Amino acid sequence: MKLILVIEDEQAIRSNMLKLLTLSGFQAIGAENGRMGVQMAQVYLPDLVLCDIMMPDLDGYEVLNTLRQQPETAMIPFIFLSAKAERSDLRYGMNLGADDYVTKPFTSRELLEAIKARLTKQETVTQPYVDEMKRAAESLSTVAYCDPLTSLPNRIVLRHRIQEAIVQAQRSSQLVAVICLNIDRFSEINVTLGYSMGDSVLQAVAQRLSQCVSPQDTVARLGGDEFSLVLVRVPDREAVIELMSTILGALRAPYLINGEIISLRASVGIALYPEHGANPDQLLSRAETSIRWGRKQGEKEFQFYQPSMDLIDAERRLLETDLRSALENDEFLLYYQPQVNLITGRVVGMEALVRWQHSQRGLLAPDRFIHLAEDLDLVIPLGAWVLKQACLQAQAWQSISLVPLRMSVNLSARQFKQTNLAACVAQTLQETGLNPKLLVMEVTETSLMEDIDDTVAKLRDLKAIGMEISIDDFGTGYSSLNYLRRFPLDTLKIDRSFVAQVMSDSNDAAIATAIIAMAQSLKLKVIAEGVETEDQLAFLRKHGCYAMQGFLFSPALPAAEIEALLKQDKRLNALTTNS
Repeated sequence: MKLILVIEDEQAIRSNMLKLLTLSGFQAIGAENGRMGVQMAQVYLPDLVLCDIMMPDLDGYEVLNTLRQQPETAMIPFIFLSAKAERSDLRYGMNLGADDYVTKPFTSRELLEAIKARLTKQETVTQPYVDEMKRAAESLSTVAYCDPLTSLPNRIVLRHRIQEAIVQAQRSSQLVAVICLNIDRFSEINVTLGYSMGDSVLQAVAQRLSQCVSPQDTVARLGGDEFSLVLVRVPDREAVIELMSTILGALRAPYLINGEIISLRASVGIALYPEHGANPDQLLSRAETSIRWGRKQGEKEFQFYQPSMDLIDAERRLLETDLRSALENDEFLLYYQPQVNLITGRVVGMEALVRWQHSQRGLLAPDRFIHLAEDLDLVIPLGAWVLKQACLQAQAWQSISLVPLRMSVNLSARQFKQTNLAACVAQTLQETGLNPKLLVMEVTETSLMEDIDDTVAKLRDLKAIGMEISIDDFGTGYSSLNYLRRFPLDTLKIDRSFVAQVMSDSNDAAIATAIIAMAQSLKLKVIAEGVETEDQLAFLRKHGCYAMQGFLFSPALPAAEIEALLKQDKRLNALTTNS
């Protein structure tokens, strides 16, 4: 309803006008003099002012002039009511900024038509500005509450949605699941394929996540490669597990983006209301804690929060202190996992895997301390120790094995960046007496792709010594086939995550098959990691994989047990088995 201010000193006229305006559907207020009229206009900001000219104290011209000089009232439509009809009077009022004149005496129809005409014109003039203001407000809202890359809600909206879900769950006695999801090794995409490709991948992930949940659920991007989901109306934990299977399956399916085929894995943490937290901040924090815990364990793609996870940070600090002295105290030892030729069934190599014999915590696997060694700049001296011990052991085993036994040693990303890497390796080989042809250096895809020219130079220096080069965990990174052709490589190792699902996941089977075929086209050997079943073995043999390592033949063992295995000449089942 439009508000109209009537400024008229004659009470009878003012009362009649207010009554007419009210009956005509307007909201009307009146002022008995010009000074009161100015004050009411400033307070109520009416949609239109009707003002008499001839008034004591402050006449209509002065009222108009005052209102036009103040920003908040300058644009209010203003109609004079006057018995003065001289052309000079009209011109003077218009020059001051009046919008119209209604000459006394006037009929009700004349007054209403003048009012409606002026209001219509005002709407026509101001509507574009109103629309623009709305668009600006919407744009600001989008910036404030939506992720600009994916158009998903951001953390602000997410917290609000979690709170709404909690209120709803309290009424329905159902659960709320807060899920945090990080794309594993996403930074490699930005490094190797460029930030534009990284953005495209994030958009594709956002789309797939949104397609996996119901309309009442929320998918948000928290920043970087971190996403979050809020699932409402959750009946039980099993329903969350079932949905996570769908989500992770969708994320694992290969992405074809700008001509590149990209495979992704994700780490997921889950917190449930009311079991794991009572408010949005608690639930988000505990879901993120679950991600960190799951990555360190390396067992599952998703983890539900457990109170014991809060001890992780405290344990890390204690381990850091102990790790600094572990090398000096000779607390590290090597385990070895056999690599078996899939045609002959014989052991043809070993992978050296470091363990930490902690005085209080027992035998610790690398995933418990390697990341700490990286953070503490201990990985280079530790890596040098591993290389020397592995070479010494390989040299000792040559007299036991019936075939030449290659020793594979992992190079960390930081080791690979050493400017004197080749010289250090050559010196170790000289000190231990191991034939360079029996040493295999395993490098991750990520390390190779950081600086292509430097990588090619380093690999050539290592190859010049006479050793072999293997890419570890192949398929989990983002290598380009064109780059692989430039690298002087000998072996690709298929990551265990693909091998584990070759019989149940068509995508992983396709990836494993493609890796083997690509390696064969480049005249490279392929070693499959994590082989645990006869079916997996049969699959690998069928597609021409060179060798395997995994629990199906033997776990990683200490040197004494490996020596017994070599003396027994333990072999894998013959080629005809399961083929």
